[in-house]
Amino acid sequence: MRTWIVTGGAGFIGANFVRHALDLGVRTVVVDKLTYAGSLLNLDGVIDHAALVFLEADITDRPAMDAVLARYAPDAVVNFAAESHVDRSIDGPRAFVHTNVTGTFELLEASRHHWERLERPAQDAFRFLHVSTDEVFGSLGPDGAFREDSPYAPNSPYAATKAAADHLVRAWHHTYGLPTLITNCSNNYGPYQFPEKLVPLVILNALDGRTLPIYGDGGNVRDWLFVADHCTGITAALERGTPGRSYNLGGRAERTNLEMVDAICDRLEAVQPAHDNPALSAAGKSSYRDLRTFVADRPGHDRRYAIDPGRAECELGWRAACSFEDGIGRTVRWYAERRDWCASVLRGRYGRERLGLGDRTR
Repeated sequence: MRTWIVTGGAGFIGANFVRHALDLGVRTVVVDKLTYAGSLLNLDGVIDHAALVFLEADITDRPAMDAVLARYAPDAVVNFAAESHVDRSIDGPRAFVHTNVTGTFELLEASRHHWERLERPAQDAFRFLHVSTDEVFGSLGPDGAFREDSPYAPNSPYAATKAAADHLVRAWHHTYGLPTLITNCSNNYGPYQFPEKLVPLVILNALDGRTLPIYGDGGNVRDWLFVADHCTGITAALERGTPGRSYNLGGRAERTNLEMVDAICDRLEAVQPAHDNPALSAAGKSSYRDLRTFVADRPGHDRRYAIDPGRAECELGWRAACSFEDGIGRTVRWYAERRDWCASVLRGRYGRERLGLGDRTR
């Protein structure tokens, strides 16, 4: 049985990947610090799986990482662990530097020393895969898409720390020979996303008759990728990717933020029609779109991201399988039917308030 260590496996994308790995028959060792966005509730239904091991630990804790690698002797380390919300990085960048940069460094060093002790063929088969973002490339104009050779130009504290981590991963391959891979994905959506991000926040606010905040003019463009497709892309990179390479994973589904909000509102009509929602009536609204509210833009807000996934499609044989229409419909229904989960993961952590206004006291 293969063994993969999955850091950040109790977060949004990590928890979806853990389920995917278990379905593939992989022994999965989840390492998670359980910050506000990481929760055992995200592993509900699989936490007692015979092939899953959960360890509460911090990737910045080098002795702990050394111990995990020595004990479980993984075939791969898949690093999802990160602070990931741009708005929070604006308000408090220190945690992003600590986890995303220092944490990646410590995990790379622990993995390198583990890998150097392996004998062939295990050494040749080992992989370190770092999960990154398209935000490291900065902002695009109205045309074109990010390729793997696009210059890095991060514009937020979050993006800058992920870019730094990418550079560390690349350097550990070229300097030490560690067989690393990097995946840079577009915006993910789907089950188990902490409701500070646009998609779940809009779904929950709409159901509760609360305003749907849209930054600026709503014209910022993102390429949307259903999380299950992201998971298959990571697996394809692990199994067929060339060490030292990076792979862009995108859904070929560009939408403005306003178009995304409107798509969510339209799908909600099929799940809970506006005329049957007492919260909407109490707010004096007759449709979910009536809740849209334009608010002051995020500082330094990138205008457009788009991913060219051609390398992954050609070299890995991977392609996003879920259409935007199907994915957003499934996502809206998932959150609407799991209000208890939403309330539980939010309780004491986040009240759906506005973040990212640049609190300079932190």
